Amino acid sequence: HDEWLEKYGVDLKVTGFTAIAIDISDRLGAALLPFGLFVVGLSFILLMIVFRSIWVPLKATVGYLLSILASFGVVAAVFEWGWLADALHVTRTGPVISFMPIILMGVLFGLAMDYEVFLVSRMREDYVHTRRARRGRADRHTAVAAVRSGFTASARVVSAADVIMFAVFAAFVPEGDTSIKPIALGLAVGIAVDAFLVRMTLGPAMMALLGEKAWWMPPVERELALADWPEPGSRAPLVGEDVAVRVEGGRGVGEVELFSGATFRVADGDTLLVTAADPRAARAFVLMTAGRIDPSAGLLRVAGHLLPGRGAWVRAHVGVALLAGAADPLRELRRALRGGTTLVAIDGLDTLAGAERDQAAALLRDAAIAVAQRQGDDGARLTVVASARHDGPALGLLADAHRPDVASLTLTPLIPSTQVIS
Repeated sequence: HDEWLEKYGVDLKVTGFTAIAIDISDRLGAALLPFGLFVVGLSFILLMIVFRSIWVPLKATVGYLLSILASFGVVAAVFEWGWLADALHVTRTGPVISFMPIILMGVLFGLAMDYEVFLVSRMREDYVHTRRARRGRADRHTAVAAVRSGFTASARVVSAADVIMFAVFAAFVPEGDTSIKPIALGLAVGIAVDAFLVRMTLGPAMMALLGEKAWWMPPVERELALADWPEPGSRAPLVGEDVAVRVEGGRGVGEVELFSGATFRVADGDTLLVTAADPRAARAFVLMTAGRIDPSAGLLRVAGHLLPGRGAWVRAHVGVALLAGAADPLRELRRALRGGTTLVAIDGLDTLAGAERDQAAALLRDAAIAVAQRQGDDGARLTVVASARHDGPALGLLADAHRPDVASLTLTPLIPSTQVIS
């Protein structure tokens, strides 16, 4: 062809059914990967929007790929390798029709996502309702119970739909046309695997293993909505507005509120001294500031990061020392101050006395000097959040630590608490 075109200017073309089939097969083969990426990506995005979760669409996408692979494998085993060919009345083995993969991927995508939505939507509904009844709190038991109730309510619908679709496609396998049999077998196997194995066995098991993390979603919307809170460009290390912490009080007690309505703001290098009649409320505030527990209500930003969404960063960069009841409180304080942290949260500052009190004040002084030297003239200073049951001893220790700018915050719970935080 090239020689004739170059020498005589004659261009040759080949036509006929075989040439057309080869061209169609090449085009479909080239389009298979882009089509698969588009289908998988579209399903991931849509399910992420619907269920407001990362793990649910990821699980659904991986399950869809498993169903596709199982469908392709069975078709290849029967129609190319001849496995069970006699039992399924397959008279001739060899290559399958070229557009079979795309048809299987498209049809199985629709059916798989239908099954996923049927099952997971009820789980999501039960989970959200239970969490709303508990004022936004949810744990692993809540998530597992939602998986169990949602599966029980939806499994019959999915099973009936799967049996109907499987019977329709399976009927074409033994007596259907030669070009229809591979498609019918692939769809029948794909539907059975996707519904019974992936959606109704592996899916609920994975949801139960993930627990409440199955509904985790990066707080993008909340971060964007509160990007300018408390004001644009704020560099305050600690800001809170109407913050509350609620905990479970155990069987027969229900949910209790340790404190609520806490509004505060701490400037760079300052100190916030938190007092409460109930020491458990003060400890909860310290742990919340350090990202160890999540606020139940209100707005909280620590070192520029909004909680609870950025709790992992806060836990890694904010030191916490629980002095009350510690076997070696000075060791706890040293551990909290190491690593160059610029924000430290201390619980039970008034429990130190004698030599331990003097050494703690010295540790705070040295840490403030080290941070100032490391950060430079324009850098951050050491900010301290401390709790105490009695403010007198704590204020004296802070004065010895050369921390004169101390703001006070008194926590008042609305509901008496019987929950112990340790």
